[in-house]
Amino acid sequence: MTTQALDTRHHSACKNCGTAASGNFCHQCGQATHLHVPSAREFLHEFIAHYVAIEGKLWHSLKLLLFKPGLLTREYIEGRRVRYIEPLRLYLSFSIIFFALFKVGGVQEINIGSRGDTPPALSAPAGVQPPATTEDSADFKEFQDKGKRMLGQLSPRLEEGAGRFFALSEKERKDTAKRVFFSYTPYAIFLMMPVFALYLKLLYLGSGRRYGEHFLFALHSNAFAFMMLSLVMLADGWNFVRLVLVGWLLFYLPTAMRRVYGGGRFMTALRWIVLMFLHVLTLTLAVTLAVAIGLLL
Repeated sequence: MTTQALDTRHHSACKNCGTAASGNFCHQCGQATHLHVPSAREFLHEFIAHYVAIEGKLWHSLKLLLFKPGLLTREYIEGRRVRYIEPLRLYLSFSIIFFALFKVGGVQEINIGSRGDTPPALSAPAGVQPPATTEDSADFKEFQDKGKRMLGQLSPRLEEGAGRFFALSEKERKDTAKRVFFSYTPYAIFLMMPVFALYLKLLYLGSGRRYGEHFLFALHSNAFAFMMLSLVMLADGWNFVRLVLVGWLLFYLPTAMRRVYGGGRFMTALRWIVLMFLHVLTLTLAVTLAVAIGLLL
């Protein structure tokens, strides 16, 4: 190829912003100057490179996240970031994997509102059956009426929503409850991340840490939790493996807290207990509220 041909090829207007560009990339917006419709092979290569290989980012991130509690957060705080996956992407990826596995095989519905049911519940662990009762359907009808009256005192709209829900057939109630649970729970849990970070901020007052650093720690630690819980579900029937994974999950957070925040073992353990109590409490309330709103509105 001649020099004149090369000059013609490398000096053209960027198709994205219109700036005269030379070389392989536009100096104004960064878009490549040589564009074509990618082949199926190029699509696959781009997907693997971006989401799996990412120049080793995934493997660097997983190695620290799995085996060195808190070190990935320390690396980000200290400015060494380009070699790792962004914290939010890491959290969202493992939360999506967890809820996909949980939806496929993690729960078994309890009948809602059929003859002989106990008061409504959304779900129970696989293999756990609702207790048999001899209650008559009239008892459940009374339960429904009381529930609607209580909700009506808060809002007529809630009472109408409860009426619509209880008017469904047994199968429709189960399907609706399952759909709402898996639709709303991931959002409720994600919205608890700022609250988790707030608890850390309060527990480490005077440490000089900014709120953003606590939020970063919250994303990494909860991404690890989702990954461990996913592995626990995949290790069905491997009781020893499950025991090891749960043990590492319990040991991980206080170890990560010491690496990121410092402090002695006793104070870290005390902060960990308080953090877990507050987080589980608010998480339970958030999920319950989110599902209730999804069912009634």
